[in-house]
Amino acid sequence: MAKFTKRVFTILLRLLALAATVSATIVMITSHETSSLLSFSFDVKYSNTPAFKYFMIVNAIVSVYSLLILFLPPKSQLWRLVVALDVIIAMLLISGISAALAIAYVGKKGNSYAGWLPICGQFHKFCNQVTGALAAGFIGAIVYLVLILNSIHAVLNPLLV
Repeated sequence: MAKFTKRVFTILLRLLALAATVSATIVMITSHETSSLLSFSFDVKYSNTPAFKYFMIVNAIVSVYSLLILFLPPKSQLWRLVVALDVIIAMLLISGISAALAIAYVGKKGNSYAGWLPICGQFHKFCNQVTGALAAGFIGAIVYLVLILNSIHAVLNPLLV
């Protein structure tokens, strides 16, 4: 019974991670807004910023990885490799979130020393979508950290495997 419960828990965590990273990817891809000031038109989208592109690409890679892992047979010897890959994936997610969060903070608050003005006052929809994508990315990273702890527990306690 313990094996079945542990397997269901792991699958649910992986499905939650998949949903979070797919959501972050889709929300980031669809984030764009156009605003006009006088006769000038300004267009903002995620692809204008390398950090947002990196965040989107990392979440897309993690989504594909999460989907592929769901089809891995439970008795496969590749599960030992999955523990190491989960750590790498969690590090990728955290690095993508960190990069995007730094740019989002500058977009929200600006930087008076560099002369960068905040843009969230003019582009509310874009900033809200980026915030939603970052929240989904955080959820994905937290789920992967729980998956890592679960995997380490399984490796260190072979009686439950």
